[in-house]
Order: sequence, then C-alpha cells, then structure tokens
Amino acid sequence: MSYDLKAISQYATDTIQNEITALQRMSGFVNEDFIQSVILMHEAKGRVVITGIGKSAIIAQKIVATMNSTGTPALFMHAADAIHGDLGMIQPDDVVIIISKSGESPEIKALLPFVRNFGNKVIAICGNKDAYLATHADYFINTTVDSEACPNNLAPTTSTTAQLVMGDALAVSLLRLKGFTDRDFAKFHPGGALGKRLYLKVSDLSSRNAKPVVPATASLREIIIVISGNFLGATAVQENDQLIGIITDGDLRRMLEKNEQPAQLQARDICSMHPKTIEESELAIQALEMMRTHDITQLIVTDQGRYAGMVHLHDLIREGLI
Repeated sequence: MSYDLKAISQYATDTIQNEITALQRMSGFVNEDFIQSVILMHEAKGRVVITGIGKSAIIAQKIVATMNSTGTPALFMHAADAIHGDLGMIQPDDVVIIISKSGESPEIKALLPFVRNFGNKVIAICGNKDAYLATHADYFINTTVDSEACPNNLAPTTSTTAQLVMGDALAVSLLRLKGFTDRDFAKFHPGGALGKRLYLKVSDLSSRNAKPVVPATASLREIIIVISGNFLGATAVQENDQLIGIITDGDLRRMLEKNEQPAQLQARDICSMHPKTIEESELAIQALEMMRTHDITQLIVTDQGRYAGMVHLHDLIREGLI
C-alpha cells in the first residue's frame, strides 16, 4: 500500500494549527468568573472534586493529578458513578468542578442539582455558554472552540485541549497564590529522577562510598593501593587532619609521563591543590552541575569544611540524575 506522505504531514499540521488557534482565544476567557473560581478554591477548607463524562472525565483526572502535585488537594469523581453512590465522596467544604463540552449531557444534568442541594459551590468548565451546566453553575469558565481538529467536527480533540489548558491555568494560579516552591514539589514527588533532583543530597550518595584518604607523606605505592581499593578513581590528601588536595587516576598518569623516578615522590608532590569540594548538605544535582562545569568525575565532600568523603559521577548516573 502506498501512502501520500505529504498529505499525512498536512493532516498533522492542520490539527496542530487548529488547536493553536483555539488556544490563542483562551486568554480572552480569563474573566471575573475565572478569577473568583481561583479565589474560591484557594480559600476552600475542603478539597476540589472534579467530575466529567467521556473524554472530559479523562481531562478531569489529569487536572486532579496536576492539582494534587502542586499543593491543591483534589479528587476525581466520574459523573456516571456519582449518581449511583459516589456522591458520598463530596464533603461540605469541597468545591466541585464539572467539565463538559456541551454542558447538556444527561449525566451532567442529573448530577448538578444534587451537588447544588448539598450546598457546594460549583465551577463549570464548559464549551457552551448557554448550556444547562454553564447557566446553573456558580461560576462559568468558557472553553468554547470554533471546531474540533477532527475533520468531521465530532471527535473531542481541540475542545479537550482547551479544557486541559484551562485546568492547568487554574492549577498554576493556585500554585502561585500558595507560594508553592520546588521544595514543596519534592514532598509530593519523592519517586523517580524528578523527585531525586529536588531532595537527594550529596550525603545520601557519599555515605555509601568509601572515604579514601592518604597522608601528604604517602608513597606512590600507598597512593595506588588506596585508589585501587576504593573504586572511586581518586583519593583525598590530608596533612595534620586538614584537606590539602586530591590525587586522581589522571594525576597519576600525568605524573608518570613527566617523572623518570616517580618512586621518590610523595602524595604532596602529586596531588592537585585546592580541589573542588561540595558540602554534604547540598543537593546531589548541584554536584552534577559542578562536575559538568569543571569537567571532572568526582568531588570531595566536606562537612563544614572538613573532609567527609567523595561523590562520583557514577553515583549520579546510578540514581538516574543523568
């Protein structure tokens, strides 16, 4: 079977352009109702319950996930299940968001009066300003689009993108009002590389490693034994319990190239003075940035200036930070 490659490219381009055009209108829908919706959720003592049917329900789940991860407690309630028992998850102080393109779905029209009877405030995210949902909610956030990207103007495409963008706009507005920081973000994302970038400390890595060190008077043989035995490709050099330098595999190779009688040398003659160091309380991602900046593979770790160990590039790779 042969394909018209140019046509496929055009289909994709038309879809993207259709959605871009629709999204450019969304900023015009950030009105008083949108602002009051944000304030309502920010001041709410309860949670944000988000519901919908069909594709809108999938968008609702994504918005719930975004809010939960950015400091706004939220939960998803499927509109079809709500009227068969799940309404019990709505508590008196909760704010309810109902998402629907048409605002006229039977499930939505059945659900809304019950929620209103509970006394909960309702925010409608809807693509039809004259719909039952839009006119009976406390606040209406408009997500009207001229047409779907679907050539038949049927499959929810552009409309669900608009819903998603408005959900993100609500979540980020709340995040900003709460003063939500990267440290707060880390509390809710402890797993995976993202979380590790935000909470993993240098000490979490260096504490698992050996703590290679030789005195300034150490011989070449002693230096090699320490470096080889600790698998970090380097050793710290101390004099009078003070860190004075570092010797790496590379330092040894360069020394051997320059000296005909290396056996006479001591650690102080070989080490690189003033090594790059990082405090053990710093984030591991900072160690990675330092290694990249200085093109090195290990860093001396210190505890209030005193030698505390070593962190290697392999530690960062193992944790998925690269």
